[in-house]
Amino acid sequence: MAGVVWALMGVVAALAVTVAAALAWFSRSIQRLEARLGAPRAAADAARVDPVHQHEQERHERTLAGLRAEVDQANATVEQTRASLSAARTDVATAQAEANAARAEARRVLDAAQAEAEALLERTHRQAEQDAEQDAEQLKAAARRSGEREIALLTAAAREHAAEIQRRQRRLDERERRLAEEADRLAEREKQIRAVEAELAAQGTALAEQQAALVEAEELRLKELERIAGLTAEAARAELVAAIETQAKREAAVLVRDLEAEARRTGEQRARHIVVDAIQRVASEQTAESVVSVLHLPSDEMKGRIIGREGRNIRAFESVTGVNLVVDDTPEAVLLSCFDPVRREVGRVTLEKLVADGRIHPHRIEEVFQAAQREVAGLCQRAAEDALVEVGITELHPELVTLLGRLRFRTSYGQNVLRHLIESAHIAAGMAAELGLGSQQTALVKRGAFLHDIGKALTHEMEGSHAKVGADLARRYGEPPEVVHAIEAHHNEVTPQTIEAVLTQAADACSGGRPGARREGLESYVKRLQRIEEIAAGKPGVDKVFAMQAGREVRVMVSPDHVDDIGAAVLARDVAKQVEEELTYPGQIRVTVIREVRATEIAR
Repeated sequence: MAGVVWALMGVVAALAVTVAAALAWFSRSIQRLEARLGAPRAAADAARVDPVHQHEQERHERTLAGLRAEVDQANATVEQTRASLSAARTDVATAQAEANAARAEARRVLDAAQAEAEALLERTHRQAEQDAEQDAEQLKAAARRSGEREIALLTAAAREHAAEIQRRQRRLDERERRLAEEADRLAEREKQIRAVEAELAAQGTALAEQQAALVEAEELRLKELERIAGLTAEAARAELVAAIETQAKREAAVLVRDLEAEARRTGEQRARHIVVDAIQRVASEQTAESVVSVLHLPSDEMKGRIIGREGRNIRAFESVTGVNLVVDDTPEAVLLSCFDPVRREVGRVTLEKLVADGRIHPHRIEEVFQAAQREVAGLCQRAAEDALVEVGITELHPELVTLLGRLRFRTSYGQNVLRHLIESAHIAAGMAAELGLGSQQTALVKRGAFLHDIGKALTHEMEGSHAKVGADLARRYGEPPEVVHAIEAHHNEVTPQTIEAVLTQAADACSGGRPGARREGLESYVKRLQRIEEIAAGKPGVDKVFAMQAGREVRVMVSPDHVDDIGAAVLARDVAKQVEEELTYPGQIRVTVIREVRATEIAR
């Protein structure tokens, strides 16, 4: 409060100094104006008649009147300032009075607060002492009650412990009594056992004497029998065993002969019945498919558009698809040629779409080729899934499903390979059912027959026969060992060891050998067999040549005087190599060279 008062007093003093300075300045200004105007006033009277001078005098008078007005206004401002200064002095006095009153009030309030605080502290101290006494009493009471409860619990626990000790003591006494009784019984039993042992020892001695007597009597009886029969016991036993063995062999030989005769009488008929019944269950197509893809055109003018300017379209088509396009004089048709059936089908679909669209140029050929690839892949996948559903096989590896779909466009001697697999699976399942095999074994037979030609999907990409390639695929993708063996043994490259392999061979032969299943030009077939025999017969040391199994195997008989064992191996390799170079044939051809040595002598 004192700071505010001093600030107000400083402001009032500053205003007073400012007003005094302004009054002094105005007084000096008025005195100078009066001095200026006093001298010309006399001349004014003399030159009153001059208008310019009169005008100038009027202007000075107006300026003087304005200055007087400003002086009056300044005087009024000074008066107002003085009034304000008086009011400020009054306010300062009032503020000082209020500040003094506030100091007195604050001193009074501080004294009152200090007295109240001391009274409150005294009351708090007394209350705390009372509360401490009450808490102490309550703690004592709680401790007393807790001690009484603990004493009661300890007393009860001690009583229970004493009762438990008494019960254990009673049980120990009862157990000691029982053990004493058991010891008495054991002692009595031991006495009885000793008596029985003594009795048994006496009986054992008597039995030993009787056994010795019996042995002596048996020896006497055997000696008497040997004397009467003129044979020893060992000789008689050997003679009896030999007689029984001879009789058993004779009876077994007769039984085996009868069984073999019965098997020969009924086995062939039974096997024929099983095969025929299995084939009759399968209603298959009687037509064979062609391996040539021909696309019919709406007109011969389309051939020129397919060829393109200077042959650019046909070159682009062949480079993109990998399929040879043959455009000849055949009206409204072109021929597609490729060793890969899937690629040939992709090329056919590509060309068909281009002809239908009408826009044929290199860029468009690439676009349509990609779409045709996706379409043919979808067709292959659907064909494989339909085949699995038709055969009733589930849980096949996706890679094997994809390879099965590729067989949709593969043919063997004009027979569609995928249809051949389906027929073989049905025939094998029928024969397994006729033989009375279990459901699990029948499923393995059907699976082996369905997958036996899976290797044909990759024979143009991998070396080896389709049986070996298919067995490697099946083994790689987790097929059962029985199925793998059936695949690798269905062309006798591996000797069949299981019934699944034998039935797979039979089903393959039935499906491929039925009328209308496969076809080959008779003339080309005969020429191929003749050429195979000519190649083998033209080698030195060859005696006879036989082309067997529809040209799939060649047996070469050589003279042992001209060809040794090493020469036989070399001859087989040379014949196989020349056949590969000169002939075109499906699958593979096995060359077997036979060198037989016979020694003959006449006894006179």
